[in-house]
This record gives sequence, C-alpha cells and structure tokens, in this order.
Amino acid sequence: MIEFENLAKLNQPFFDEYRKSFEQTLESGWYILGKNLEKFENEFAAYHNAKYCIGVASGLDALILSLRALQLPKNSEVIVPSNTYIASILAILQVDLIPILVEPDEKTYNLDFNKIEEAITKNTRAIIPVHLYGKVCQMDKILGIAQKYNLRIVEDCAQAHGATFKGQKAGTFGDFGAFSFYPTKNLGALGDAGAIITNDDKLADYVKMLRNYGSKIKYKNEIIGYNSRLDEMQAGFLSVKLKYLDAINLHKRELAKIYLEILNDDFVKPQVNGDFFDVYHIFNIRHNRRDELKKDLENKGILTGIHYPIAPAEQKALLGIVKGDFPIAKKIHEQTISLPLSYFHTSDEVKKVAEAINSFL
Repeated sequence: MIEFENLAKLNQPFFDEYRKSFEQTLESGWYILGKNLEKFENEFAAYHNAKYCIGVASGLDALILSLRALQLPKNSEVIVPSNTYIASILAILQVDLIPILVEPDEKTYNLDFNKIEEAITKNTRAIIPVHLYGKVCQMDKILGIAQKYNLRIVEDCAQAHGATFKGQKAGTFGDFGAFSFYPTKNLGALGDAGAIITNDDKLADYVKMLRNYGSKIKYKNEIIGYNSRLDEMQAGFLSVKLKYLDAINLHKRELAKIYLEILNDDFVKPQVNGDFFDVYHIFNIRHNRRDELKKDLENKGILTGIHYPIAPAEQKALLGIVKGDFPIAKKIHEQTISLPLSYFHTSDEVKKVAEAINSFL
C-alpha cells in the first residue's frame, strides 16, 4: 500500500534530535515562554529575513491575533478566497469582522487579483491572501490593490513554508505572515503550533501582549488578550526540523516533477511558472470523475486525500453568514484530489501512483 501520509515515517529521520530536545526541555523545568521559543523565533525570523517572529498556539490563532492586532473597526470587511480552508474565514469572524469571499484563479487556486477590486466597498479594510497548496499568490498585483485602497494584508501561509514569489518568501509581503505548524505541514510540529512574522515594531509588540493575556510584565495586563503561546516542547521540535525545511521542500518538488511529467493531460495539474517557487504542501489534480478515481486508486492500494471536500460557503457553520454564489470554488471542491507527496515517499512510489492514475482513463 502507498499511504497518503504517515507522520511517524515522515518524522523518523528527526527522532534522535527530537529526543535530545525533549530531554533537555524536560530536565530544564521551563516549559512556556523560554529559551526554546526565543531560539525558534529568532531562527524563523532569520529564515524569512524578517525582524520579528511571535510563536503562538496554532495557525488559526496566528490569523486571529494578526487581525486583532490591526485593530480594525468592528464589522469591517475582509476579502478572502472562496476556496480556502475554513480557518481563514473563522479568524475573520472571531474578531467581529465580515468575510467577503472572492473567487480564485481556476489554474492557481489562489485569490484571483482580477476579481478583488469589484468586491471592495467603503467598508473594506483588509485582504487575506491564502497561499494555497504551497504556491504564493500573485502578490505584486495584490499589493498594488492594497496600496490603492489603503488596505491591510494578513498572509495565510499555513501551507507555504519556504515558498517564494519572484524570490521573496511567503509571509513577508504584508503586515503579517500567519503560519501553521500542524503536523502534516512541510514544517510540521508534533502537535498544534503556529507563528506570526512581521517587520513592524509596534505590531510585533502588540501581538506579543495579545498572546500572553495582554501582558508584557506578569500580572500587569495592558490590553484584553488571549492565552496563545507556542510551548517550549514544540518550539524545540520546530528548531530541529527548520534545519531540514529546504531539503524537505526540494524533495517534494522533485516528486512533484515526476507527477507533472508522467500524468496524462486529461487531468488538471498544478500550474508551473518561473516566478513561483512552489513547495507542494499538497499536490492536487482535478478530474470530473474524482470520486471514481479515488475509489479506483484505493482498490489498487493507493490512498489519497481531498483538500477540501466542501466549499466554505456550503459549510453549515457559515450558512446565512457568507453571501453569494461561488461556482469556481464549488467546481474545484468537487473535482480536486490530493496525491501522495510526503517527505518519506520515494520516486518509485510516485511513479507507480502516476501510472495508476493514467490507467484509470
């Protein structure tokens, strides 16, 4: 069987370093806001050539705290892609803002910059570009629109660790870059974890207070805050894995290249463009007989995923909240299938998957 993902196999090369980090942290007796966190924050900021990294409890919290730190007026509108994972929209709602869904580009699956301006109103205050599947959005165009209308930008980088557009890393274009380190990510922790990067001194200071009960000094609370801190254990594990992130990304790019070369053109494959360095957190293809294909592969011992089976606007939680019709998102969600592409997968396995997919036709 070729598994879609196996976190034990994925992390096995790092086990010895994980154990060493765990033992050092355990014996230190300091488990929150300590040296491990400071070390990882410095390393992750340096990796992005950013001034600040603030570790938080999850990717969702990274989005929530970023939006909260912008201190936008209540009921301000925030533009977000209609095919994103629901977390991008939940963050907007959690801070009493209004999500305005805009359709993606059908080829890149990222926010279609050509559709943004028509969605802007007098109440629009921000854009959340979601760098889906490991491809950065067309940030030059989005930045131009944001500057024209004086809009803030919070990048959702949950799937784009190390991805670049024209040589610039995801998360470094806007006011904030919000990251998830959920275990399946290219830079995954061993539990929930997240981080925010920024170059703004005041915003960084505000987020640091937000994540820690609104406090700089213990028991002195300056603002209404949260409890959202990247703990010492996860920070230690992430420091270990960050050293290998570029290697992980390169391995996934090599596997993706095999899919791109072998797969029949009857399948819609990820778009490749020289301006983009894609890191393929997810390698998705599309086909109008997706469910049949998924079942056929399963019968052949090949497991796949779907990212995501239900478009956000059709989720029960968002009914009556999100308004509009989103045919492109609906089409994507009905046709997309995610193929095995993990750090532990081999070239031979990926070739076998690609040949099995072609035989489906």
